[in-house]
Parts: sequence; structure tokens; C-alpha cells
Amino acid sequence: MSNSMTPWQRTAHGANLLDASGQPGVTIFEEITALANKHEAINLGQGFPDTEGPAEIRQIAVDAILSGANQYAPGSGILELRQAISDHQKRFYSLDIDPNNEVVVSTGATEAIASALLAFLEPGDEVVTFEPFYDSYAAMIGLTNAQHKVVQLKAPNFEPSVNELRQAITDNTRVILINNPHNPTGTVFSTSILNEVIALAHQHDCIIVADEVYEHLTFGTKHVPIASLPGGFERTITISSAGKSFSFTGWKVGWATGPQNLITAIRTVKQFLTYSSGPAFQPAVAKALNLPESFFTGFASSLAQGANILADGLENAGIPVIRPKGTYFLVADINGFKHNDAIEVARMMPQEVGVAAIPMSVFVHPQNASSYQGLLRFAFCKKPEVLTDAVGKLQQLPEVLNR
Repeated sequence: MSNSMTPWQRTAHGANLLDASGQPGVTIFEEITALANKHEAINLGQGFPDTEGPAEIRQIAVDAILSGANQYAPGSGILELRQAISDHQKRFYSLDIDPNNEVVVSTGATEAIASALLAFLEPGDEVVTFEPFYDSYAAMIGLTNAQHKVVQLKAPNFEPSVNELRQAITDNTRVILINNPHNPTGTVFSTSILNEVIALAHQHDCIIVADEVYEHLTFGTKHVPIASLPGGFERTITISSAGKSFSFTGWKVGWATGPQNLITAIRTVKQFLTYSSGPAFQPAVAKALNLPESFFTGFASSLAQGANILADGLENAGIPVIRPKGTYFLVADINGFKHNDAIEVARMMPQEVGVAAIPMSVFVHPQNASSYQGLLRFAFCKKPEVLTDAVGKLQQLPEVLNR
């Protein structure tokens, strides 16, 4: 990365948004969505649900608007929501969180991530993430002028090498940013990997930023917050949101929890970004966090059914699938076909097949793209009838790939 880049250019460069001449271009998400719209294709590229969250929770937001909850909320979030977040962490993970000093509400998890990185990174500091990575991470690391190091997750199990993890995290590492359950691979990291991250954070005096927005969306395995493991809490900022757990992605209500000193730093930065947001949504999210456990398990079960519909359909068509352990996404492997450049395939799928997907290589550093060039990410957070329709269309994909 050139030192002459301005902050916005570093942000764009980090997210692979600059072309060879240094000019900004559209994201692959914009490009594929535009192609899907043009050809009236089923869009399994972007990870948003096509169903609404619980009606009773939506009604709370409506009532709050009508009753006057339309001005600034407190910068840390309303106490009712902070208490609900604290109760949620205790109920599910046995974590004792002080709602007054160890919770801050943010404008989605994205702002919480941005605030955490802006709060602690100096130019030249190193940040370690797993690769592939959510593009927001690379963009914010670029904005801070920190150095982005990666530990690759390779198919088919997408588990990191412990040796590579130990080599990547050094005394120059300031932040270890871990997304678990992991987008875009759909993996859930083992407790042994999480314990290794904690040990390395202590050894090298690092902060852990744990993006756990898919915490309730796991299949056949239980989510273990890294902050709940021995030695984890005191170094960890845990981030989540209402978007994924309750299908309210547009409400943009997220939060961060952790030790008071870390949350104070995030709150200090966050108050000069949005200050506060969503005053009518916050009481609704508080109520949602107190829904019975059956809601969370039922939602995860319905997502797992969607994953199986899509995975079975792809496999029946002869396309290998790496079945997910969590999140909204699964990965299809087209390496064995004549046309196996996933970027080219993703661009032609909306017209040729009638379904849109995202190439995995856009979630990695350009120098590592070849390791992921034959992998496609599909979102299965859609209605069963939509997925069934998509599966029917995807039966044509092998023919297209072998032309």
C-alpha cells in the first residue's frame, strides 16, 4: 500500500475497490446484484433474509415511534437494551456483564467493528484476521493505516493451521480480529483454536475483537464465545447485532461488550461517529433478546433446512459443496470443471443459469486469490420455495461450466 494514499483510498484499497489505475470501482456485490436484476435471476449472492423478523417485535418499534421515541437515544444505548444484552450474555454464556460500564450499543455491528479498530490502532500496527475475511475488516484496517496480516482458511474444512497462526501473531500485532461463526466460509472454529488465539493474545499483549453476529445461527454445533473461555474476557471485545439473529438487518442495532477499559475506548470513538441511533428500535431489540430459547433454536433449525435444500440440490447436480456449520452461507467447489474461475462464472450465472452467487476470491488479498478462484459462496437465508426454485435452475450449472 502506498504511503501517498489518502484515508479514503486506503479504505478502498483494503476492500479491493481500486482498479489497476487507482480509480474506485463498484463492488462485486453491486455488480452481481445489477446482473441479477437485469436477468431477473434469483439472488443468492447477498446475505440478507427474505422474511421479516417476529411481528410482535416489529410492533414494539411501531408503538415506540408513535409514542415519541424519535429523538436521540443515550450514546451508550437505552438502559433497557443494555440490560437485555447483559441478561442475554448471562443466560446463554454465563458471562457477567455490567450493563452500565461493559456494554455499548452501536449502529449495527459494522460501527462497533469500526469503533474498535479506530480506538486502538496506530499507523503501522499489525492486525491479524483469518482469510477469507468480511470486506469491512480490510476497509477499516486500511483507513487506520495499519498492516493487515492473514491466516488462510483452506478448503475443505476451513480450519486454520496453528503453526501459521503462531507465525502471524507477533509482538507487532495490536489486534486479532476473529469472526466466529465465520463469513464467508460457514465454518465454526473449534475450542482448541479459540484457546490458541487467547494464549497468543496474552503472549503478545494483543486485543481480541470477536465478531460474533452469527452466534445463534449454528447447525449441529454450539457457539462458544471466545470471551467465555479462560483468559478470554479481559482481552476481548465481543460484537453482535440484531440483524442476523432476528432478521432485522435494516434496523442497524448492534452492540459491543467487554471489560470497562475496552468499552470506554469504543464508546469514546463511537460517540463521534453516529453518537446514537435507532431509539424506536432499541426497546424492540431488548424484547427480542428476551425471547424464549425455542425461538433461537427454531430459527437456526429453519436455516439449516435451507442450507440442506441448497446443498442437496448442488450435490445432485454434481457440484461438490462444503456444508456449513453456521452463518447464512455455503461454499460450492467448481475446481473440477472446465470453467473454474469463480469470478467469470459468477458474472455469467445470472444470464446463463438464472441464479446469482459471489466468488470467494473477492474476500481475500489479491496475491492469495488463486487459492480461492474455484469457490463460490451462496446465501441460503431465503424462503424454502425460493431455494427450491434456485436448485432447479442450478441443475444447468455443470453444463455451463463444461462448455
